Amino acid sequence: MTTSPLTARLTTEQESTPDRQWWRDAVVYQVYPRSFADSNGDGMGDLPGVTAHLPYLRDLGVDAIWLSPFYTSPQRDGGYDVSDYSDVDPRFGSLSDADEMIGRAHELGLKVIVDIVPNHSSDQHELFQQALAAGPGSPERDMYVFVEGKGENGELPPNNWTSIFHGPAWTRVTEADGTPGQWYLHIFDTSQPDWNWENPRVHELFRDVLRFWLDRGADGFRVDVAHGMVKPEGLPDATVNAQGLIDIPEGEVPIYFDNDGVLEIYREWRPILDAYEGDRMMVLEAWIPEQRLPLYIGDDKAHQSFNFGFLQARWGVQTMRAAIEKPLALADAVGSPTTWVLSNHDVVRHASRYGFAPDHVFGEGLSRDEVPDAELGLHRARAATLLMLSLPGAAYLYQGEELGLPEVRDIPDELREDPAHRRAGVPGRDGCRVPLPWVQDAPAFGFSATGRSWLPQPEVFGELAVDAQEGVAGSTLEMYRTALHLRRELGLGRPDGGVRFLRDLPGGVLGVSRGEVTVLVNTTDAAVVLPPGPLAAAEVLVASAPLEPGTLPADTTVWLRTA
Repeated sequence: MTTSPLTARLTTEQESTPDRQWWRDAVVYQVYPRSFADSNGDGMGDLPGVTAHLPYLRDLGVDAIWLSPFYTSPQRDGGYDVSDYSDVDPRFGSLSDADEMIGRAHELGLKVIVDIVPNHSSDQHELFQQALAAGPGSPERDMYVFVEGKGENGELPPNNWTSIFHGPAWTRVTEADGTPGQWYLHIFDTSQPDWNWENPRVHELFRDVLRFWLDRGADGFRVDVAHGMVKPEGLPDATVNAQGLIDIPEGEVPIYFDNDGVLEIYREWRPILDAYEGDRMMVLEAWIPEQRLPLYIGDDKAHQSFNFGFLQARWGVQTMRAAIEKPLALADAVGSPTTWVLSNHDVVRHASRYGFAPDHVFGEGLSRDEVPDAELGLHRARAATLLMLSLPGAAYLYQGEELGLPEVRDIPDELREDPAHRRAGVPGRDGCRVPLPWVQDAPAFGFSATGRSWLPQPEVFGELAVDAQEGVAGSTLEMYRTALHLRRELGLGRPDGGVRFLRDLPGGVLGVSRGEVTVLVNTTDAAVVLPPGPLAAAEVLVASAPLEPGTLPADTTVWLRTA
């Protein structure tokens, strides 16, 4: 194999992404605003911090940004407990800051996707407070799922559903006269009551929210818990197993998710997006059986849904190939390219996830007793990323993965904020939400000029900071930049041409042909010798690790171009 110089170039202004269904092959960078960049020194990231670093994202080579919620919120669940969908939480700035951020992103050729949370609100939302005050049977209560309890005096929950964050999914309220009253549903935390989507006023509310952000220039929406909202008629009990726990067969979802009525919501929303110029879009967070995904996607429903099968695939040829083939087939069935993702704000970062044996079983977050092999994890994460970025469709990156950031295990319990930790003592998701390092030798590694950081950053973040990797050959940051610019230059995200899997390769090597580019992934723990012929003499475009002529190192991916 011969090595070529970087063929992709960094421009002073990214070429504007055309509006022709830009989302079909876009690379989208997820910004978790609390942890991205702090402009005012209070230790929490904010919208001006995002705006100031947009040129960095442009130069990285992404096409769009998706921002986790920055709405008014008590922050009981990292902003996914919204108390006002049409305003910015003062911690993050103001509506004018949001306007400036969207405008600057568009100037740089970046699309902007905002999060929408339609399954539940915060218990501090004005409408929930009105529901509490109005009492049973009122129109106000009908905005949420309030139900009478079971038992002689209604002292038992309406059914046996449990919360995603552990414990019961129901909380009983005290009525205005001081007596025990109805129960309200919260599939997540007690501070996150579920909306009642049987009520037309809820539909009207969210139609208005969509238009509010579309009018302000949002190019699309990431829909949180997109398989939720509509609950089964009659709110029946779930089946339980011998241990008395709700029984969820492997590959299935709880009874309160993935009910067909939710599909009608997307049919209702799609014409709203289609009425705006610029090909506005929505991508769904739907943790559902893969065979159900095509029901959510189409010309009259959502544009995309996250493909979590690739994220969940174990390291190995068969598992990774299956995680590519099946979503591609499902995408063909609905005429919409699939999406690819390896990390986000809800899962263990893949630089740590790949540092365990393939059969390692993860709980919720990473405990202090789970110590990954950091070097192995980063090697495999870099290799998996290059494979992902070569595939047709949209790719979603999570902030900091381009730096090779690991999951942070040793956050003091008293500083953890994840509701699952508060309710059940599990590690939770805080470990993937630690603020980013920008400057190696600055306070808080450049996240905040004052050195404040809402979660503590480990020392290793210093050597992984942006300024410590910029311009450094072989760094994870430069590998991402090279791959992203080559991906655009070579059109690897376009669905035309498809994916062809190569045969007659050494054992443990996955080979993918993408037009003029061949991608090889060595999933073994030893270097393999490539067979003589075109591949051995091909031009190296980018590799996840240093190469030796004619060989592919362990846990390494390479993009090759044959003459």
